[in-house]
Amino acid sequence: MNWDRIEGNWKQLKGRVTEQWGKLTDDDFDVVDGRREQLAGKIQERYGVAKDEAERQVAAWERQAGDDWFDTPRKRPTDRV
Repeated sequence: MNWDRIEGNWKQLKGRVTEQWGKLTDDDFDVVDGRREQLAGKIQERYGVAKDEAERQVAAWERQAGDDWFDTPRKRPTDRV
């Protein structure tokens, strides 16, 4: 998944992030505001992990992100106009 898409839909994805990292607060979400580096920093802070571990977790979560995570319906090639 492209991080630009995650960043653009950050408010939609807060639930998914909370499922993964439940210790993050609403204030943390406001600070992160879709920025990857800020998310890794907040994971470091809340979970007491090293920077490389936080980055690894964010990368793994990003790989899991799929189109079904977004509410916006997408046209499929078989859809009629």
